[in-house]
Amino acid sequence: MGTAAKPEFEVLRRNKLYEQVAGQLEDLIVHRLKPGDKLLPERQLAAMFKVSRSSIRDAIRRLEAMGMVEPRQGAGTVVRDFSETSVANPLTTVLLQKRKLVDELLEVRQMIEPALAARAATRSSPAAIAAMAAILRRQGEKVRRGELTMEEDSAFHYAIAQAADNSVILKVLDVLMDLLRETRERNLQMKGRLEHSYANHLRILSALKRKDAAAAERAMRHHLQDVKRIVFKQL
Repeated sequence: MGTAAKPEFEVLRRNKLYEQVAGQLEDLIVHRLKPGDKLLPERQLAAMFKVSRSSIRDAIRRLEAMGMVEPRQGAGTVVRDFSETSVANPLTTVLLQKRKLVDELLEVRQMIEPALAARAATRSSPAAIAAMAAILRRQGEKVRRGELTMEEDSAFHYAIAQAADNSVILKVLDVLMDLLRETRERNLQMKGRLEHSYANHLRILSALKRKDAAAAERAMRHHLQDVKRIVFKQL
C-alpha cells in the first residue's frame, strides 16, 4: 500500500473552505491515486492548503460520506475501491460519470478548436476579424467591471468557427458549448479566471490578425489546456 507523493495545491479563498479542499482532494483521488493509497496527514494537508485542521476534517468527512475514502486504524485515511462503493453510494458513481463526461467533452474541443483556429487564420476576412475584435472589446469591458463573460466567450469561439467556414463544425460546437455551459460558467467565476481567459483570447486574435495558422493553433491549444486544468480543480 503506497503513500501518495506530496501534491501541489492552490491557496484557497476563505469562503466554504472545506468544500474547496474536498474538490481538490476529489480530483487527486480520481486522477492520481488508487485504492489503498493514503491521504497525507491532516497536519500536512492543513499546511499545504493554508487552512485549519477543522476544514481538513470537514472535507475528509465529505469524502467519506461519498464513499471515496475511509479511516483505517493505524493507517489513516485511505482511498476506497470505487467498484465496491458505487453500488452502496450512487453519488460516487454520478461524480465519476460527470468527470468522465466533462473530460471527454473537453477532449473533443481540444481535437477540433485548435485546427479551427489554424483554418480561420488563413480564411478570416477583414470583416470577420473586426467582428472578433468587437466581441473582445465587449469582453474586456465586462472583465474590468468584474462581470461574467459567458456570452462573449461563446461568441468569440463561435466567430472563429464561422471564419473557418464549415457549417457542420458550427453545429458540433453549438452542442459542445451547450453541454459544457454549467462547467464554463463556474470556471469563469473563479478568481482571476475572467482576466486569464480574456488574455488568452487576445493572443488567439493576434495570431488570426497576422494570418499565422501555427500560432493560432498553439494559442487555442494553450487556452483549452488552461481551461481543462481549471475545470478539474472544481469538479
